[in-house]
Amino acid sequence: MNRIEEPVKPMTEVLEGVELSIVVPVFNEEESVGPLVTRIRAAMAGFLKSWELILVDDGSTDRTLPNARKELSHPDLQLKIIELQKNFGQTAAMQAGIDAASGRLIATLDGDLQNDPADIPNMVAAIEERGLDLLVGWRQNRRDALILRKIPSWCANVLIGKITGVRLHDYGCSLKIYRGSIIKQVKLMGEMHRFIPAWVAGVVPSSRIGEMPVTHHARHYGTSKYGISRTFRVILDLLAVLFFMRYKARPGHFFGSIGLAAGGLSVLILLYLAIDKFILGNDIGTRPMLIVGVMLFLSSIQLITTGILSEMMARAYFRDDEVTSYIVRQTFEREQPHA
Repeated sequence: MNRIEEPVKPMTEVLEGVELSIVVPVFNEEESVGPLVTRIRAAMAGFLKSWELILVDDGSTDRTLPNARKELSHPDLQLKIIELQKNFGQTAAMQAGIDAASGRLIATLDGDLQNDPADIPNMVAAIEERGLDLLVGWRQNRRDALILRKIPSWCANVLIGKITGVRLHDYGCSLKIYRGSIIKQVKLMGEMHRFIPAWVAGVVPSSRIGEMPVTHHARHYGTSKYGISRTFRVILDLLAVLFFMRYKARPGHFFGSIGLAAGGLSVLILLYLAIDKFILGNDIGTRPMLIVGVMLFLSSIQLITTGILSEMMARAYFRDDEVTSYIVRQTFEREQPHA
């Protein structure tokens, strides 16, 4: 009988010749995690190339982790369980799984059983056939509440597509297939997992990003981690995405251009007031235009200074590739038999 070793294997260990890594972040999904692994094993039974499953426990407070560790007993399953030190959020958990993945292709999906693992083999075939770097699932028949989920999601998809230029029907679907070499070039932070296609479009042409219809199931266990309030967070995140897409490497241009515009306007106002005061002899001490001109001048100095500081921070950010948005407590793997 094979012995189950629990902790802890180095995160730098790389499996040889893995074709596909399936990454699933889970948070308080104690009832779903067992059936999830069962469905993934059934879906991948006919997959003829090597694959691995990576479960990332994002600081669950229920029995998600113990239930997941029970799945280590399957001798036919290459399973890795990453326990994060606390709840860092879905984006950080997804990044942890991607960092640990060794597959040439990487699939991501939710752990609540709403995504169907049976779609993964078809998506793997499609991404190769269509020569894409990212294939996004499209939940055509989405099994969610109309008012609270579908309508806000539809509005967000339209808005994101118009602003980022990457037009997809379903940005929010977690079921995606990536080329590992591409997604590892993208650093996910905050709550930016919704905008992964936009981030990927920063390193590859948008023509190499596609979508295909996938199955979507109603939630059977637990409760959704999202509500209508996330609509407002999406808007704020979208503004951040727009900024990073255009000014990530040169944020000083964004702040500096506004500062120069404000400074130029203040010069015109103050020059006009100087002529009015010293040549025409009019009193300008109580005129609101003077206050506006001075405030614009001070604002331009602040914006230009902010631009310089942001340039310095951007250069520090690009140098610091080792900083992660998560902390791993330990990793669980099934011990491989020795030759």
